[in-house]
Amino acid sequence: MSGTEILIDPPTAPPEGFTREQKAYLEGLMSGIAQRQLHPYVGVMPAGTFTSDPAEGGPNLAASETVHGTALEDLNKQELWKHELHGLDTWDRMLDLASQDAVPDDADNFRFRFQGLFYVAPTQKSFMLRCRIPAGELTSDKLVALANLSDKYGNGKAALTTRSNLQIREIQPRNILNVLTGLQQAGLTSRGSGADNVRNITASPTAGFDRQELIDVRPYAHSLHHYILNNREMYDLPRKFNVSFEGGGAVDTVADTNDIGFMAVRVVVPTHGTSMRNGSRVALDKGVYFRVELCGITGHKQFARDCGLLVKPSDSVALSAAMLRVFVRHGNRTDRKKARLKYLVDEWGVDRFLEETRKLVAFDLVKFPIEGCRRRPAALRQGHLGVYRQSQPGLNYVGVAIPVGIMNTRQMRRLAELAGSYGSGALRLTPWQNLLIPDIPDGFVETVKRALVRAGFHHEANSYAAGLVACTGNTGCKWAGSDTKGHAVALERYLEKRVPLDQPINIHLTGCPHSCAQHYMGDIGLQGVKMTHSGESVEGYHIVFGGGYGEHQSVARQVFSNIPFSEVPHLLECGLRTYLKRREGSESFAAFTRRYSVKELQEMFTP
Repeated sequence: MSGTEILIDPPTAPPEGFTREQKAYLEGLMSGIAQRQLHPYVGVMPAGTFTSDPAEGGPNLAASETVHGTALEDLNKQELWKHELHGLDTWDRMLDLASQDAVPDDADNFRFRFQGLFYVAPTQKSFMLRCRIPAGELTSDKLVALANLSDKYGNGKAALTTRSNLQIREIQPRNILNVLTGLQQAGLTSRGSGADNVRNITASPTAGFDRQELIDVRPYAHSLHHYILNNREMYDLPRKFNVSFEGGGAVDTVADTNDIGFMAVRVVVPTHGTSMRNGSRVALDKGVYFRVELCGITGHKQFARDCGLLVKPSDSVALSAAMLRVFVRHGNRTDRKKARLKYLVDEWGVDRFLEETRKLVAFDLVKFPIEGCRRRPAALRQGHLGVYRQSQPGLNYVGVAIPVGIMNTRQMRRLAELAGSYGSGALRLTPWQNLLIPDIPDGFVETVKRALVRAGFHHEANSYAAGLVACTGNTGCKWAGSDTKGHAVALERYLEKRVPLDQPINIHLTGCPHSCAQHYMGDIGLQGVKMTHSGESVEGYHIVFGGGYGEHQSVARQVFSNIPFSEVPHLLECGLRTYLKRREGSESFAAFTRRYSVKELQEMFTP
């Protein structure tokens, strides 16, 4: 065919009667043929000579530029922003912005999130800083440093998050680099805490001093944290990514809400697994391993599921790196609504995802039935609050309730002082928007408890405040439909006076379907909505019941829709009174609601 010109007729109009989908398919087909004709293959041989044979010459130099196989013209706008200027390369832009005390455009606002800075207008015309606190481990001197930064550049407060880290708000543009450099001087970082990155690595909050844990998971969480910080490819994800290490301690890490959850289990006798490389039998010693769970995403009402792998703890960080690379190279970069890991695994299936991962690790991946593992002991319900003995004789940890996760800088300094004066100076943040003070000697426990109450905190598990989790809400997030934190406090005060509890209950308030407060796993979950009531625009909620996590994992069912907040406290009061009257023994609220249909619950709980 050399020297012969091949002509392709332009696509003709589809005959009448074709569906819209058929028309789109034909247009795409003809466009693709024309595109291939416009871009013949040109490659380079090892010797530097050019070739037209695709089998010889590597990538096509005549084709349009791509990002991980996706043509530039097909990328979503966030991918184009990253392609034009990566978020890690924005220091000069932030410097210029700070010098002018100016606000970023949409593209730079997105990019700055790679540095942990979020411009949160219109709710607040200022920046929010989100730290990274790997494994939730904090020291008293670092907490004081954060208090100083908040006093100097923020609003004099800090908020604990459901990823065991911390946020400071109301930072003016002129101060963004002062905050970042101050954070670095304190030995902390915020890099990669927002946008399309691996978020804070969580781990069992009681790791290292828990009497029932199977393994101290902190070394693995910290190792993955530092691997991510120092590896640029880990900042090239198509969407955010969560990883958690669960060591089997008394406080649940909620690892089943993560993209990857490493769950500690024990193999009690020597046995054999199956090699993913060749199907051969692989000897397994008795001891502690991780089960690997994939694709937790509570905003989509999905918990992570066991994928069949049994992994040596020493292999877990390398396995994470491989899985992340598969996601980087194959995740969706055209539609952000389908860019999370869940959608890649849904498209491929778990087996293909694991096979692509296996190609990137030097060790064998071993499958082993979960029935052959001894699971972790059950976590203590509300074990993140109260006083508990540690594995170290004579020492205790105290779980401190931080109302809706917010503390002022005076309280932060007081917590640091208590940790330093009566403990070892260590603090642990949890996924429950609270913290623990470990290493308190027996003789100082009551002193610490009294000091916490005087500081405005408490430590009782059987209270509504103990189980409250609330996202930022519409006072600081443009997506939220309601003032979740304000409503959570009002709800707690209302219910505490009217319906005394004799066992813990979790109430999660989230402002939008993204479910940052994980409302679908609460005993009671509230999702904020903007609605019209009596002709007026008001803040309201969809209400779900019966969620759970860990051993009691369940996605809550929506029972009520579009309830104005003014009616929510009385409705929940009625529901809780009905529960206390009709429950079987010490049955939990979640278990009680699961026994009834949605219609029955509506009838029983309606005031």
